[in-house]
Amino acid sequence: MISARWVVPVEPAGTVLEQHAVVVRDGRILALTPTADVRNRYACKQAVDLPFHVLVPGLINLHTHAAMTLMRGLADDLPLMQWLNEHIWPAEGKHVSPDFVYDGTLLACAEMLRGGVTCFNDMYFYPEQAARAALDAGMRAAIGMICIEFPTGYATDAQDYLRKGLAARDRFRGEALLSFCLAPHAPYTVSDRSFEQIRTYAAELEVPIHLHLHETQDEIRESLTRYGVRPLERLHRLGLLGPGLIAVHAVHLLEQEIDLLAAQGASAAHCPSSNLKLASGIAPLARFVERGLNTGLGTDGAASNNRLDLFEEMRIAALLAKAQSGRADSVPAETALYMATLGAARALGLEQHIGSIVPGKLADLCAVNLDTTGLAPVYHPLSHLVYAAGREDVSHVWVAGRPQLQDGHLTGLDPGQLRAKARGWQARIAEQS
Repeated sequence: MISARWVVPVEPAGTVLEQHAVVVRDGRILALTPTADVRNRYACKQAVDLPFHVLVPGLINLHTHAAMTLMRGLADDLPLMQWLNEHIWPAEGKHVSPDFVYDGTLLACAEMLRGGVTCFNDMYFYPEQAARAALDAGMRAAIGMICIEFPTGYATDAQDYLRKGLAARDRFRGEALLSFCLAPHAPYTVSDRSFEQIRTYAAELEVPIHLHLHETQDEIRESLTRYGVRPLERLHRLGLLGPGLIAVHAVHLLEQEIDLLAAQGASAAHCPSSNLKLASGIAPLARFVERGLNTGLGTDGAASNNRLDLFEEMRIAALLAKAQSGRADSVPAETALYMATLGAARALGLEQHIGSIVPGKLADLCAVNLDTTGLAPVYHPLSHLVYAAGREDVSHVWVAGRPQLQDGHLTGLDPGQLRAKARGWQARIAEQS
């Protein structure tokens, strides 16, 4: 039994329950009930009392490159293509390996769990190593089967990427904490032939398609020059639009393109901090909401953010939408929290299992301590979650009912060991950069 001062279940929208408890059995939510009633109805082996806390669903990071945590701060204050071509891709060519991906992903898992994130949607090389790290961290992950046309240390061509990604899925498909996505990198790095194969695999395997889309104006200009149409129209003609498509960034969309994505049941992964830092632009989030386009929040990688902090993403997303639309009510706190939980779960096809505190769902939960001087007084706990609280206020995290963070301390990972590994990678990367 986990009893809290407030519970924000996300479903129904805007609900805030006072003095309620979540009863968990075998990793799933058995009941959500007033605390005064629970002891009379259930014989609980363990009770966790959170008298000054708000309990919410575990946050879901809808887009990241977890292993790139080892490149945090490597090259800052540069536009996207210069950042990629001159710094990130060369560094990856020298250093990315199975050990790099495992260590970097494990470091990212520690950061995300400490900030209330219980599930992340990843896109990177050596996906089997990302899967291993997530399992070792006790964290839920959607592992991207990346596809790109040019060779790397991981694969030689698009066919090799897909073959290895599908093999990783087969290897880990029985793991309850893992799901998979097809992850073509972007329209400018994937051919029509590869996209057609990805469409076929996605339909056969019933997995989402997760890709960068309409991130920059340069991407759109390049597509018009090369294909004669904007990237989204190209994907539409190739048959990739549908409920499984996760359009990452989606910064530069015309009104009719937003309508098209919404009509097709697709989702957007909104990454406001990364968009701002790389000067990619500001996605029209308020219009996504108006048009009914399902949206989740992502951090992108720590190399372009430089934090894996969904509390920050919720706050920035809500504030930017207000300023851009000229309406203070365009993205209220409850909508921002929805995007960080149930909206992201729906994009991944996991809404029946995670994203809200509902009996029958998996007990992925996050507790936030609101009893600090920086958060006093508390008139509206839901508003506080988005506009005042931060990841430093997260006290407890459970994944499938297992405690991964207790009183602010990770239970399954050694932060000192992770920092030592990070310093080792920093020395190697700095020496060769």
